[in-house]
Amino acid sequence: MRLATWNVNSIRARVTRTVEFAVREGIDVLAMQEIKCKPEQFPYAEFEAAGYEVVAHGLNQWNGVAIASREPLTDVSHAFSGMPGFAKGLEGPDQPLEARAIGATVGGVRVWSLYVPNGRSLDDPHYLYKLDFLGALAQHTRDELARTPDQALALVGDFNIAPTDDDNGDPTVIEGVTTHVSEPERAAFRELEAAGLIDVVRPLVPTGYTYWDYKQLRFPRNEGLRIDFILGSHTLAQAVTGASIHRNERKGEIPSDHVPVVVDLDLGASDDDVPMIFG
Repeated sequence: MRLATWNVNSIRARVTRTVEFAVREGIDVLAMQEIKCKPEQFPYAEFEAAGYEVVAHGLNQWNGVAIASREPLTDVSHAFSGMPGFAKGLEGPDQPLEARAIGATVGGVRVWSLYVPNGRSLDDPHYLYKLDFLGALAQHTRDELARTPDQALALVGDFNIAPTDDDNGDPTVIEGVTTHVSEPERAAFRELEAAGLIDVVRPLVPTGYTYWDYKQLRFPRNEGLRIDFILGSHTLAQAVTGASIHRNERKGEIPSDHVPVVVDLDLGASDDDVPMIFG
């Protein structure tokens, strides 16, 4: 299985480019974020013509997540357990859920396409929402892996966190000043790893960014951030045979500000059959 994640930054604006990438690169499962449309507005026909079925979750012109697959998608969920909501000016546990998560099972893998809240600024309520979202996601992961420890689980998408200093090449993103690099955010990312997840791309692609702001020539200057990840359970990690970040998708006409991240999985292999990438 070839699994990819891509914050497409409006699927209706970039459907041709997205489908062409999936076909050209032989993607079997593509998780998308920031589709920016309701399900009834999603351009299903283009994906179906290329051999994909799609499940999508969107509530308005913001956020939104989807999964496209060459194999059937089952057990579709539009929120993970404990997922918090957010509405500006509201507090408490009953805030409406945003379209930031969609889960489905495909080919024996439980895939979650996730668009973690941006946070906006360190003193914004959205920042606390981001930390709550990540905390609930870590607890959901712990619970899932406690129930089924051998599950091939993949949490993929735009996490809006640069976990290490090497993941930050944007001079405007400053620890203690801006989001994405603050210690609470990085600690929340480490909690996901402590919950039983592994960044399955980094051992094979140790450097490289996945996002460049459209402003100030950030891409030509390579002033980017590594904020898009494929986090996998031990079982999924043991199936990884390759990984790549497709930097060239930031080039050309109307590119997204993010690029795809891809892993190759040999789900039929035993631990003895795959490279010892993850000890």
